[in-house]
Amino acid sequence: MLAYYFAKATSFILCILPAGFCEWLGVTLGKLTWCFVPRKRRRMARDNVMRCLGVDEAEADRIAKASWVRFGPMLMEVMRFPKILEHMDDYVEIEGMEYLQEGLSKGKGAVIATSHSGNWELMGGALANAGISLVGVAMRQKEAGFDKFINEYRRLVGMHITYKDNVREMFDMLKKGWTIGLLMDQDSSLRDGIIFDWFGQPTNFVQGPAVMGRFQGIPVFPGYITRKSDGHHKIIIYPPIFVDKTKDKAGDIRKAMIAISEVLEAHIRKYPEEWFWLHDRWKSVRNKDNP
Repeated sequence: MLAYYFAKATSFILCILPAGFCEWLGVTLGKLTWCFVPRKRRRMARDNVMRCLGVDEAEADRIAKASWVRFGPMLMEVMRFPKILEHMDDYVEIEGMEYLQEGLSKGKGAVIATSHSGNWELMGGALANAGISLVGVAMRQKEAGFDKFINEYRRLVGMHITYKDNVREMFDMLKKGWTIGLLMDQDSSLRDGIIFDWFGQPTNFVQGPAVMGRFQGIPVFPGYITRKSDGHHKIIIYPPIFVDKTKDKAGDIRKAMIAISEVLEAHIRKYPEEWFWLHDRWKSVRNKDNP
């Protein structure tokens, strides 16, 4: 558990240091580690940006690098959760909270479909701190000590944490009126996903948000967090998407996921530096076409 105690000690020190210094340290860390990202991965990220956004190579390189560098300040913020929690309302504003409150007023729960854009860890904490009964769906980390640390800090800011393979608990929590937060922008296996056009190209998407929305008859809220020019953040909750419940289950899910993905695409186009372009987003489709 050495990693756990190292992370705790680092967090303690960062919570003492001035916020401005920690921000500088995070940016510096992001810039330094960019040099160690494999060239092949950087090239893939640049090509992803060019293909999706239609920008030239220089602009694509800038966006790809910024997409990586932002992880430095994001790490600093997670480590400083105990400090940020003291003034969360000042640090993060929430736009569209009325949509979420109205959807939850029926007591049946809701789904927030979010992405690896901005500081999604902070987003979950801010929503929980604002009174949303939020279930964060986590991926189990390979390092047990770090897994313990990150989940401890997620719970510290008010989230209930379950692992992504614990589907039964997610549905049970929905029935109790909780809100499930799902990261829905990563490539899925072809067995579990559905393929439709996104950024003008065939893309494999997870089905979880629509499946849950259809099962419980609840709204799915696209929601993302973006960093403001003053270093603070804004969560944007978009109007709800409801999943039809006809005899064509697959068609209902596909229709809803397309609608959800369109909101995500528009958000990424508006804030391209904040999405994780270095993820091999089209790997499964590429492998399908080139077995």
